[in-house]
Amino acid sequence: MTELTPYRPAPRFFQLGGEYADQVEPARFGNLVLRHRHDRAATEIGLEHLSDEAFVRHFGRFEPLEGQPAPVAMRYHGHQFRHYNPDLGDGRGFLLAQMLDGRGRLMDLGTKGSGTTPWSRSGDGRLTLKGGVREVLAAAMLETLGVKTSRALSLIETDEELERHDEPSPTRAAVLVRLSHSHIRFGTFQRAAYFRRTDQIEALTAHVVRHYHPHLAEDDPVGLLGAVVEASARLSAQWVAAGFVHGVLNTDNLNVTGESFDYGPWRFLPHYEPGFTAAYFDQTGLYAFARQPEAVFWALTQLGGALRLVADAEPLTEALNRFGGLYIEALRVAIARRFGVRASGGPQDQALVDSALRLLREGGPALRFEPLFFDWFAGVSSTRRALSSPRAPLYAGEAFEALRTALFALEPERPERLEHAVFNRPEPEEMLIDEVEALWDAIAARDDWSAFHAKLAALEDARKAYGFAVPD
Repeated sequence: MTELTPYRPAPRFFQLGGEYADQVEPARFGNLVLRHRHDRAATEIGLEHLSDEAFVRHFGRFEPLEGQPAPVAMRYHGHQFRHYNPDLGDGRGFLLAQMLDGRGRLMDLGTKGSGTTPWSRSGDGRLTLKGGVREVLAAAMLETLGVKTSRALSLIETDEELERHDEPSPTRAAVLVRLSHSHIRFGTFQRAAYFRRTDQIEALTAHVVRHYHPHLAEDDPVGLLGAVVEASARLSAQWVAAGFVHGVLNTDNLNVTGESFDYGPWRFLPHYEPGFTAAYFDQTGLYAFARQPEAVFWALTQLGGALRLVADAEPLTEALNRFGGLYIEALRVAIARRFGVRASGGPQDQALVDSALRLLREGGPALRFEPLFFDWFAGVSSTRRALSSPRAPLYAGEAFEALRTALFALEPERPERLEHAVFNRPEPEEMLIDEVEALWDAIAARDDWSAFHAKLAALEDARKAYGFAVPD
Protein backbone atom coordinates (compact mmCIF):
# COMPACT_ATOMS: atom_id res chain seq x y z
CA MET A 1 0.00 0.00 0.00
CA THR A 2 1.39 3.40 -1.03
CA GLU A 3 2.06 5.72 1.89
CA LEU A 4 0.11 8.95 1.58
CA THR A 5 1.81 12.32 1.85
CA PRO A 6 0.84 14.01 5.13
CA TYR A 7 -0.41 17.58 5.14
CA ARG A 8 2.47 19.70 6.47
CA PRO A 9 1.73 23.43 6.72
CA ALA A 10 4.80 25.61 6.15
CA PRO A 11 3.83 29.31 5.80
CA ARG A 12 7.37 30.52 5.14
CA PHE A 13 6.73 33.57 2.94
CA PHE A 14 4.29 34.94 5.49
CA GLN A 15 7.17 35.06 7.97
CA LEU A 16 9.06 37.60 5.87
CA GLY A 17 6.79 40.32 7.24
CA GLY A 18 4.48 43.10 6.14
CA GLU A 19 6.91 44.83 3.77
CA TYR A 20 6.52 42.06 1.22
CA ALA A 21 2.76 41.57 1.24
CA ASP A 22 -0.51 42.92 2.61
CA GLN A 23 -3.04 40.95 4.60
CA VAL A 24 -6.33 40.87 2.73
CA GLU A 25 -9.95 39.96 3.24
CA PRO A 26 -11.30 37.51 0.63
CA ALA A 27 -14.45 38.33 -1.30
CA ARG A 28 -17.67 36.92 0.07
CA PHE A 29 -19.54 34.91 -2.51
CA GLY A 30 -23.09 33.57 -2.45
CA ASN A 31 -23.75 30.24 -4.11
CA LEU A 32 -20.60 28.30 -5.06
CA VAL A 33 -20.29 25.25 -7.32
CA LEU A 34 -17.14 23.12 -7.51
CA ARG A 35 -16.37 22.61 -11.21
CA HIS A 36 -12.92 21.01 -11.05
CA ARG A 37 -10.57 19.51 -8.48
CA HIS A 38 -7.11 18.12 -9.23
CA ASP A 39 -7.05 15.07 -7.01
CA ARG A 40 -3.52 13.94 -7.90
CA ALA A 41 -2.14 17.39 -7.07
CA ALA A 42 -4.11 17.39 -3.82
CA THR A 43 -2.55 14.03 -2.94
CA GLU A 44 0.94 15.50 -3.33
CA ILE A 45 0.29 18.01 -0.52
CA GLY A 46 -1.80 15.84 1.78
CA LEU A 47 -5.21 17.29 0.91
CA GLU A 48 -6.71 14.37 -1.00
CA HIS A 49 -8.96 13.59 1.97
CA LEU A 50 -10.93 16.82 1.57
CA SER A 51 -14.50 16.32 0.44
CA ASP A 52 -16.03 18.43 -2.31
CA GLU A 53 -17.80 20.39 0.40
CA ALA A 54 -14.48 21.03 2.14
CA PHE A 55 -12.94 22.15 -1.16
CA VAL A 56 -15.67 24.78 -1.43
CA ARG A 57 -15.15 25.88 2.18
CA HIS A 58 -11.37 26.21 1.91
CA PHE A 59 -10.97 27.30 -1.71
CA GLY A 60 -14.18 29.22 -2.34
CA ARG A 61 -15.10 30.66 1.05
CA PHE A 62 -11.45 30.64 2.18
CA GLU A 63 -11.90 29.04 5.54
CA PRO A 64 -8.23 28.74 6.62
CA LEU A 65 -6.52 25.39 6.35
CA GLU A 66 -4.96 24.16 9.57
CA GLY A 67 -1.75 25.98 10.46
CA GLN A 68 -2.17 28.71 7.87
CA PRO A 69 -2.30 32.48 8.58
CA ALA A 70 -4.62 34.97 6.92
CA PRO A 71 -4.04 35.33 3.16
CA VAL A 72 -1.76 38.03 1.79
CA ALA A 73 -1.53 39.94 -1.49
CA MET A 74 2.09 39.87 -2.56
CA ARG A 75 3.86 43.11 -3.46
CA TYR A 76 5.88 43.36 -6.66
CA HIS A 77 6.63 45.62 -9.60
CA GLY A 78 7.38 44.65 -13.15
CA HIS A 79 8.04 45.47 -16.76
CA GLN A 80 4.87 45.04 -18.81
CA PHE A 81 5.75 44.81 -22.49
CA ARG A 82 9.08 46.37 -21.41
CA HIS A 83 7.49 49.40 -19.76
CA TYR A 84 8.18 49.60 -16.03
CA ASN A 85 5.07 49.64 -13.85
CA PRO A 86 5.49 50.43 -10.12
CA ASP A 87 1.75 50.01 -9.45
CA LEU A 88 1.57 46.23 -9.61
CA GLY A 89 1.00 43.54 -6.99
CA ASP A 90 -1.60 40.83 -6.50
CA GLY A 91 -4.69 42.62 -7.75
CA ARG A 92 -7.19 39.76 -7.99
CA GLY A 93 -5.52 37.02 -6.05
CA PHE A 94 -3.46 36.26 -2.98
CA LEU A 95 -1.17 33.73 -1.38
CA LEU A 96 -3.58 31.46 0.45
CA ALA A 97 -1.33 28.86 2.04
CA GLN A 98 2.04 27.11 1.90
CA MET A 99 2.90 23.53 2.68
CA LEU A 100 5.51 20.87 1.93
CA ASP A 101 4.90 18.26 -0.73
CA GLY A 102 5.98 14.63 -0.65
CA ARG A 103 9.45 15.57 -1.90
CA GLY A 104 9.88 18.15 0.85
CA ARG A 105 9.48 21.10 -1.53
CA LEU A 106 7.77 24.27 -0.36
CA MET A 107 4.54 24.70 -2.32
CA ASP A 108 2.09 27.59 -2.63
CA LEU A 109 -1.65 27.76 -2.98
CA GLY A 110 -2.42 30.99 -4.81
CA THR A 111 -5.80 32.31 -5.83
CA LYS A 112 -7.18 34.08 -8.88
CA GLY A 113 -10.51 35.90 -8.82
CA SER A 114 -10.75 36.03 -5.02
CA GLY A 115 -11.56 39.73 -4.67
CA THR A 116 -9.98 43.15 -4.54
CA THR A 117 -6.70 43.93 -2.78
CA PRO A 118 -4.66 47.10 -2.23
CA TRP A 119 -3.19 46.44 -5.69
CA SER A 120 -6.43 46.04 -7.65
CA ARG A 121 -6.34 49.62 -8.95
CA SER A 122 -9.57 49.95 -10.98
CA GLY A 123 -10.10 46.20 -11.35
CA ASP A 124 -12.89 44.23 -9.72
CA GLY A 125 -10.62 41.46 -8.45
CA ARG A 126 -12.70 38.81 -10.18
CA LEU A 127 -12.03 36.06 -12.72
CA THR A 128 -14.36 35.06 -15.54
CA LEU A 129 -15.42 31.43 -15.58
CA LYS A 130 -14.07 31.18 -19.12
CA GLY A 131 -10.71 32.48 -17.93
CA GLY A 132 -10.69 29.85 -15.20
CA VAL A 133 -11.58 27.07 -17.64
CA ARG A 134 -8.81 28.18 -19.95
CA GLU A 135 -6.24 28.16 -17.13
CA VAL A 136 -7.24 24.64 -16.08
CA LEU A 137 -6.85 23.43 -19.67
CA ALA A 138 -3.51 25.15 -20.29
CA ALA A 139 -1.95 23.78 -17.11
CA ALA A 140 -3.28 20.26 -17.79
CA MET A 141 -1.91 20.20 -21.33
CA LEU A 142 1.49 21.50 -20.24
CA GLU A 143 1.68 18.95 -17.46
CA THR A 144 0.85 16.21 -19.97
CA LEU A 145 3.76 17.33 -22.15
CA GLY A 146 6.22 17.39 -19.25
CA VAL A 147 6.52 21.16 -18.91
CA LYS A 148 7.26 22.51 -15.45
CA THR A 149 3.97 24.23 -14.66
CA SER A 150 1.63 25.33 -11.94
CA ARG A 151 -1.54 23.27 -11.71
CA ALA A 152 -5.14 24.26 -11.15
CA LEU A 153 -6.02 22.64 -7.83
CA SER A 154 -9.63 23.83 -7.96
CA LEU A 155 -12.06 25.85 -10.03
CA ILE A 156 -15.20 27.01 -8.26
CA GLU A 157 -17.97 28.91 -10.01
CA THR A 158 -19.46 31.85 -8.12
CA ASP A 159 -22.90 33.37 -8.55
CA GLU A 160 -21.65 36.73 -9.81
CA GLU A 161 -22.01 38.17 -13.30
CA LEU A 162 -19.06 40.15 -14.64
CA GLU A 163 -18.74 42.87 -17.25
CA ARG A 164 -15.76 42.58 -19.57
CA HIS A 165 -14.91 44.67 -22.62
CA ASP A 166 -13.19 41.84 -24.50
CA GLU A 167 -15.84 39.10 -24.31
CA PRO A 168 -19.63 38.88 -24.30
CA SER A 169 -21.03 40.29 -21.06
CA PRO A 170 -22.43 39.78 -18.55
CA THR A 171 -20.39 36.61 -18.13
CA ARG A 172 -20.09 33.97 -15.45
CA ALA A 173 -17.48 34.22 -12.70
CA ALA A 174 -15.18 31.84 -10.86
CA VAL A 175 -12.39 31.64 -8.34
CA LEU A 176 -9.36 29.46 -9.08
CA VAL A 177 -6.71 28.08 -6.74
CA ARG A 178 -3.42 27.07 -8.29
CA LEU A 179 -0.68 24.90 -6.81
CA SER A 180 2.77 26.30 -7.57
CA HIS A 181 6.32 25.82 -6.36
CA SER A 182 6.67 29.58 -5.88
CA HIS A 183 4.92 32.88 -6.59
CA ILE A 184 8.05 34.98 -5.97
CA ARG A 185 8.56 36.85 -9.21
CA PHE A 186 11.40 38.70 -10.84
CA GLY A 187 9.24 41.73 -10.08
CA THR A 188 9.38 40.98 -6.36
CA PHE A 189 13.09 41.80 -6.48
CA GLN A 190 12.47 44.74 -8.80
CA ARG A 191 10.18 46.37 -6.26
CA ALA A 192 12.85 46.18 -3.56
CA ALA A 193 15.41 47.64 -5.95
CA TYR A 194 13.04 50.44 -6.97
CA PHE A 195 12.93 51.60 -3.36
CA ARG A 196 16.69 51.02 -2.96
CA ARG A 197 16.00 48.51 -0.19
CA THR A 198 19.14 46.44 -0.17
CA ASP A 199 17.98 44.89 3.10
CA GLN A 200 14.89 43.54 1.35
CA ILE A 201 16.90 42.20 -1.58
CA GLU A 202 19.22 40.43 0.84
CA ALA A 203 16.29 38.99 2.80
CA LEU A 204 14.58 37.84 -0.42
CA THR A 205 17.81 36.27 -1.65
CA ALA A 206 18.26 34.33 1.59
CA HIS A 207 14.60 33.25 1.56
CA VAL A 208 14.64 32.08 -2.09
CA VAL A 209 17.94 30.23 -1.69
CA ARG A 210 16.84 28.54 1.53
CA HIS A 211 13.57 27.24 0.14
CA TYR A 212 14.11 26.83 -3.62
CA HIS A 213 17.85 26.63 -4.33
CA PRO A 214 19.32 25.19 -1.11
CA HIS A 215 22.56 24.07 -2.78
CA LEU A 216 23.63 27.74 -2.71
CA ALA A 217 24.80 29.96 0.12
CA GLU A 218 22.06 32.24 1.40
CA ASP A 219 24.21 35.34 0.91
CA ASP A 220 25.06 34.54 -2.72
CA PRO A 221 22.97 36.71 -5.10
CA VAL A 222 25.23 35.79 -8.04
CA GLY A 223 24.66 32.10 -7.43
CA LEU A 224 20.95 32.76 -7.13
CA LEU A 225 20.86 34.56 -10.47
CA GLY A 226 22.77 31.69 -12.04
CA ALA A 227 20.24 29.17 -10.71
CA VAL A 228 17.30 31.23 -11.98
CA VAL A 229 18.99 31.63 -15.38
CA GLU A 230 19.41 27.88 -15.63
CA ALA A 231 15.83 27.13 -14.56
CA SER A 232 14.44 29.77 -16.93
CA ALA A 233 16.47 28.43 -19.86
CA ARG A 234 14.98 24.97 -19.27
CA LEU A 235 11.47 26.40 -19.10
CA SER A 236 11.94 28.38 -22.33
CA ALA A 237 13.10 25.21 -24.09
CA GLN A 238 10.16 23.23 -22.72
CA TRP A 239 7.71 25.84 -24.06
CA VAL A 240 9.28 25.68 -27.52
CA ALA A 241 9.31 21.87 -27.55
CA ALA A 242 5.65 21.88 -26.52
CA GLY A 243 4.68 24.42 -29.18
CA PHE A 244 3.35 26.67 -26.44
CA VAL A 245 2.98 30.44 -26.51
CA HIS A 246 2.55 31.93 -23.04
CA GLY A 247 1.43 35.28 -24.37
CA VAL A 248 2.50 37.67 -21.61
CA LEU A 249 6.11 37.26 -20.47
CA ASN A 250 6.26 40.35 -18.28
CA THR A 251 8.67 40.30 -15.35
CA ASP A 252 5.76 39.80 -12.95
CA ASN A 253 4.84 36.59 -14.83
CA LEU A 254 8.23 34.90 -14.41
CA ASN A 255 9.32 33.39 -11.13
CA VAL A 256 12.45 32.28 -9.31
CA THR A 257 11.82 28.55 -9.74
CA GLY A 258 11.51 28.57 -13.52
CA GLU A 259 7.93 27.37 -13.36
CA SER A 260 5.31 28.36 -15.92
CA PHE A 261 2.22 29.99 -14.41
CA ASP A 262 -0.56 32.57 -14.86
CA TYR A 263 -2.26 31.63 -18.12
CA GLY A 264 -4.13 34.43 -19.83
CA PRO A 265 -4.00 34.70 -23.65
CA TRP A 266 -2.06 31.47 -24.22
CA ARG A 267 -2.07 29.33 -27.36
CA PHE A 268 -0.58 26.08 -28.63
CA LEU A 269 0.76 26.17 -32.17
CA PRO A 270 -1.52 24.59 -34.76
CA HIS A 271 1.57 24.25 -36.98
CA TYR A 272 5.08 25.65 -36.91
CA GLU A 273 4.92 29.44 -37.14
CA PRO A 274 7.76 31.36 -35.46
CA GLY A 275 5.84 34.65 -35.42
CA PHE A 276 2.66 33.19 -33.91
CA THR A 277 1.33 35.34 -31.04
CA ALA A 278 -1.22 34.52 -28.37
CA ALA A 279 -2.36 37.97 -27.25
CA TYR A 280 -4.40 40.19 -29.54
CA PHE A 281 -2.75 43.19 -27.89
CA ASP A 282 0.79 41.98 -28.69
CA GLN A 283 0.77 43.94 -31.93
CA THR A 284 4.56 43.95 -32.37
CA GLY A 285 5.00 40.23 -31.72
CA LEU A 286 7.19 40.88 -28.69
CA TYR A 287 6.14 37.60 -27.08
CA ALA A 288 5.70 35.56 -30.27
CA PHE A 289 6.47 31.84 -30.17
CA ALA A 290 10.07 31.99 -31.39
CA ARG A 291 10.86 35.17 -29.43
CA GLN A 292 10.03 33.65 -26.04
CA PRO A 293 13.65 32.73 -25.17
CA GLU A 294 14.68 36.30 -26.04
CA ALA A 295 11.85 37.67 -23.87
CA VAL A 296 12.87 35.49 -20.92
CA PHE A 297 16.50 36.55 -21.26
CA TRP A 298 15.49 40.22 -21.31
CA ALA A 299 13.47 39.67 -18.14
CA LEU A 300 16.43 37.94 -16.52
CA THR A 301 18.58 40.98 -17.22
CA GLN A 302 16.06 43.04 -15.23
CA LEU A 303 16.39 40.61 -12.33
CA GLY A 304 20.16 40.95 -12.65
CA GLY A 305 19.77 44.73 -12.54
CA ALA A 306 17.85 44.48 -9.28
CA LEU A 307 20.54 42.25 -7.78
CA ARG A 308 23.16 44.78 -8.87
CA LEU A 309 22.40 46.64 -5.64
CA VAL A 310 23.95 43.79 -3.63
CA ALA A 311 26.48 42.26 -6.04
CA ASP A 312 29.14 43.29 -8.53
CA ALA A 313 28.16 43.74 -12.16
CA GLU A 314 30.78 41.48 -13.74
CA PRO A 315 29.82 38.15 -12.10
CA LEU A 316 26.11 38.96 -12.58
CA THR A 317 26.77 39.56 -16.28
CA GLU A 318 28.68 36.29 -16.50
CA ALA A 319 25.72 34.47 -14.97
CA LEU A 320 23.34 36.09 -17.47
CA ASN A 321 25.56 35.29 -20.42
CA ARG A 322 25.23 31.58 -19.73
CA PHE A 323 21.58 31.71 -20.80
CA GLY A 324 22.18 31.17 -24.54
CA GLY A 325 24.25 28.03 -24.15
CA LEU A 326 21.99 26.64 -21.44
CA TYR A 327 18.92 27.24 -23.60
CA ILE A 328 20.41 25.47 -26.63
CA GLU A 329 21.38 22.46 -24.53
CA ALA A 330 17.98 22.41 -22.83
CA LEU A 331 16.21 22.55 -26.20
CA ARG A 332 18.20 19.55 -27.43
CA VAL A 333 17.14 17.60 -24.35
CA ALA A 334 13.52 18.79 -24.56
CA ILE A 335 13.10 17.89 -28.25
CA ALA A 336 14.65 14.46 -27.72
CA ARG A 337 12.32 13.96 -24.77
CA ARG A 338 9.28 14.91 -26.85
CA PHE A 339 10.29 12.28 -29.40
CA GLY A 340 10.79 9.69 -26.66
CA VAL A 341 14.49 9.18 -27.42
CA ARG A 342 17.54 9.58 -25.24
CA ALA A 343 19.68 12.67 -25.84
CA SER A 344 23.28 11.58 -26.52
CA GLY A 345 25.12 14.72 -25.52
CA GLY A 346 26.66 14.75 -28.97
CA PRO A 347 25.98 16.35 -32.38
CA GLN A 348 23.08 13.96 -33.01
CA ASP A 349 20.97 15.99 -30.57
CA GLN A 350 21.33 19.20 -32.56
CA ALA A 351 20.70 17.31 -35.79
CA LEU A 352 17.38 16.17 -34.33
CA VAL A 353 16.38 19.72 -33.39
CA ASP A 354 17.35 21.13 -36.77
CA SER A 355 15.68 18.41 -38.82
CA ALA A 356 12.47 18.45 -36.77
CA LEU A 357 12.10 22.22 -37.13
CA ARG A 358 12.91 22.01 -40.83
CA LEU A 359 10.26 19.36 -41.45
CA LEU A 360 7.68 21.32 -39.47
CA ARG A 361 8.56 24.49 -41.36
CA GLU A 362 8.38 22.84 -44.78
CA GLY A 363 5.28 20.86 -43.84
CA GLY A 364 3.33 24.07 -43.25
CA PRO A 365 -0.31 23.93 -42.10
CA ALA A 366 -0.68 20.34 -43.34
CA LEU A 367 1.73 19.08 -40.64
CA ARG A 368 0.35 20.06 -37.27
CA PHE A 369 2.90 20.56 -34.51
CA GLU A 370 1.78 18.00 -31.95
CA PRO A 371 1.11 15.01 -34.25
CA LEU A 372 4.70 14.91 -35.50
CA PHE A 373 5.99 14.15 -32.01
CA PHE A 374 3.14 11.73 -31.37
CA ASP A 375 3.64 9.76 -34.59
CA TRP A 376 7.39 9.37 -34.08
CA PHE A 377 7.41 8.89 -30.32
CA ALA A 378 10.19 6.41 -29.44
CA GLY A 379 11.83 6.98 -32.80
CA VAL A 380 12.63 3.84 -34.75
CA SER A 381 10.17 1.85 -32.61
CA SER A 382 7.27 3.84 -34.13
CA THR A 383 8.19 3.42 -37.80
CA ARG A 384 5.27 1.18 -38.71
CA ARG A 385 2.84 3.21 -36.59
CA ALA A 386 3.94 6.55 -38.06
CA LEU A 387 3.92 5.37 -41.67
CA SER A 388 0.33 4.16 -41.29
CA SER A 389 -0.87 7.34 -39.58
CA PRO A 390 -3.13 9.92 -41.27
CA ARG A 391 0.02 11.95 -41.93
CA ALA A 392 1.95 9.20 -43.68
CA PRO A 393 2.00 11.04 -47.06
CA LEU A 394 3.87 13.90 -45.37
CA TYR A 395 6.65 11.58 -44.25
CA ALA A 396 8.63 11.62 -47.45
CA GLY A 397 11.23 13.75 -49.13
CA GLU A 398 14.57 15.21 -48.18
CA ALA A 399 13.44 17.02 -45.01
CA PHE A 400 11.77 13.91 -43.65
CA GLU A 401 14.75 11.71 -44.45
CA ALA A 402 16.95 14.08 -42.45
CA LEU A 403 14.62 13.75 -39.48
CA ARG A 404 14.43 9.98 -39.77
CA THR A 405 18.23 9.73 -39.90
CA ALA A 406 18.53 11.95 -36.83
CA LEU A 407 15.86 10.04 -34.93
CA PHE A 408 17.27 6.64 -35.72
CA ALA A 409 20.71 7.72 -34.51
CA LEU A 410 19.29 8.08 -31.00
CA GLU A 411 18.22 5.28 -28.69
CA PRO A 412 14.51 5.02 -27.85
CA GLU A 413 13.94 5.73 -24.19
CA ARG A 414 11.57 3.28 -22.51
CA PRO A 415 9.97 2.12 -25.79
CA GLU A 416 7.60 -0.01 -23.74
CA ARG A 417 5.57 3.18 -23.32
CA LEU A 418 4.23 2.50 -26.82
CA GLU A 419 2.23 -0.38 -25.34
CA HIS A 420 -0.17 2.14 -23.80
CA ALA A 421 -3.53 2.28 -25.57
CA VAL A 422 -3.03 5.99 -26.29
CA PHE A 423 -0.53 5.07 -29.01
CA ASN A 424 -3.09 2.89 -30.79
CA ARG A 425 -5.09 6.02 -31.62
CA PRO A 426 -4.60 7.88 -34.90
CA GLU A 427 -4.49 11.33 -33.29
CA PRO A 428 -2.80 12.78 -30.20
CA GLU A 429 -4.38 14.97 -27.58
CA GLU A 430 -4.03 18.59 -28.63
CA MET A 431 -5.20 21.89 -27.19
CA LEU A 432 -5.87 24.11 -30.18
CA ILE A 433 -8.04 27.17 -29.86
CA ASP A 434 -11.01 25.75 -31.80
CA GLU A 435 -11.32 22.89 -29.33
CA VAL A 436 -10.94 25.23 -26.36
CA GLU A 437 -13.75 27.40 -27.71
CA ALA A 438 -15.94 24.36 -28.36
CA LEU A 439 -15.45 23.15 -24.78
CA TRP A 440 -16.41 26.59 -23.50
CA ASP A 441 -19.41 26.89 -25.83
CA ALA A 442 -20.91 23.72 -24.35
CA ILE A 443 -20.56 25.21 -20.87
CA ALA A 444 -21.80 28.67 -21.81
CA ALA A 445 -24.76 27.54 -23.91
CA ARG A 446 -25.99 24.44 -22.05
CA ASP A 447 -24.03 24.30 -18.78
CA ASP A 448 -22.67 21.04 -20.15
CA TRP A 449 -19.38 20.20 -18.47
CA SER A 450 -19.10 16.66 -19.84
CA ALA A 451 -16.74 17.48 -22.71
CA PHE A 452 -14.52 19.56 -20.40
CA HIS A 453 -14.15 16.71 -17.91
CA ALA A 454 -13.71 14.17 -20.72
CA LYS A 455 -10.86 16.29 -22.10
CA LEU A 456 -9.13 16.41 -18.72
CA ALA A 457 -9.50 12.64 -18.40
CA ALA A 458 -8.03 12.17 -21.87
CA LEU A 459 -5.09 14.42 -20.99
CA GLU A 460 -4.47 12.42 -17.83
CA ASP A 461 -4.46 9.26 -19.94
CA ALA A 462 -1.95 10.83 -22.32
CA ARG A 463 0.19 12.02 -19.41
CA LYS A 464 0.47 8.45 -18.18
CA ALA A 465 1.26 7.21 -21.69
CA TYR A 466 4.07 9.69 -22.26
CA GLY A 467 5.39 9.11 -18.75
CA PHE A 468 7.47 12.26 -18.59
CA ALA A 469 9.21 12.67 -15.26
CA VAL A 470 8.01 15.60 -13.21
CA PRO A 471 10.57 18.41 -13.66
CA ASP A 472 12.31 19.63 -10.51
